[in-house]
Amino acid sequence: MFQGSCMCQLVQYQFTGPSLWCAHCHCTDCRAAHGAAFVTWFGVDEADFKLTAGESALRWYTSSPGARRGFCATCGTTLFFQAERWKGEMHITLASLATALDRAPQAQVFWDSHVAWLPDPVLPRYGGPSGTEPQ
Repeated sequence: MFQGSCMCQLVQYQFTGPSLWCAHCHCTDCRAAHGAAFVTWFGVDEADFKLTAGESALRWYTSSPGARRGFCATCGTTLFFQAERWKGEMHITLASLATALDRAPQAQVFWDSHVAWLPDPVLPRYGGPSGTEPQ
């Protein structure tokens, strides 16, 4: 059993495995919806997916013809993506998952749309309680 939620935990979901795939998406719509260089999604069979809380807070936005994105109306967390192109699948943001997924990201999709300023792996790394301590 896998479980996850939005940031405020009002919208909660679960699914039984296995996941179908996991990938970093660099498309312009994902970047705009998340305000990030890319978004990591995974797909599950829609029959294995269940919304367990917050149905009244879940909003759907039609982001392009035949595609919609689900987000929490309270905290704004984007959680889900569905498209006619991938009928029968629920796509879920990996960052919203509270439990470990059964696979690591396997691909970078829409790479031809990636941003030039994607983080450089040789930049200094910081963390710790303050987020600014050298690592």
